[in-house]
Amino acid sequence: MLDEQIVFNQLGSSETALWSLLLATGYLKVVAAETVGARKKEVFTLTLTNLEVSILFENMVNSWFRDNTRIPYNDFIKAMLLDDVDSMNEFMNDIALASFSNFDVSKSASSKDAPERFYLGFVLGLIVDLADRFTIKSNRESGFGRYDIMLKPHNQEKDCAYIIEFKVHKPRKEKDLEQTLANARLQIEEKQYEAELTAEGIAPERIRKYGIVFRGKECLIG
Repeated sequence: MLDEQIVFNQLGSSETALWSLLLATGYLKVVAAETVGARKKEVFTLTLTNLEVSILFENMVNSWFRDNTRIPYNDFIKAMLLDDVDSMNEFMNDIALASFSNFDVSKSASSKDAPERFYLGFVLGLIVDLADRFTIKSNRESGFGRYDIMLKPHNQEKDCAYIIEFKVHKPRKEKDLEQTLANARLQIEEKQYEAELTAEGIAPERIRKYGIVFRGKECLIG
């Protein structure tokens, strides 16, 4: 839900505040709107306003990684498309060690899921180059819940579909990252996130399901 009356002191407490602010200031525009659920909640699809805004954000993201250009960021995409989980893990742990200290993922963030949202946004930034081959969706309803990231191939014969679930390690509930990963993968299955994909004719064996879990700068993918 977007709020046209957003004020700055809400940015740290409302998960929709940032999107509302970017919309109100002209960086984003609404391209589609729909109502979902029994309460007819409004859900909006947003996009960058124009080419100039797109270049602005591209330059901003590039500046975040300027000190770490030794890391080839498209290696993550290559590894994912090849089902090379070992290389995905190697890449993500290298980039976490080199770059995550540049971002504010403080445990004192006002939202308890702020670190999880940070990691989700980071991976979305890595896979945005696949937009010409996949429809990339985030935080949308499918099955009995809301998946974190879904990649739906434009060419189903050439590419697989992907579902990605993120979790930050909870030391009071999980003994190690392996248990966190198992919980992420279990959530994908229990919530039946693949329902949207299978409804469109994508065979279950063509759907790749990944959990990406974190503990500080340590990452595990499986």
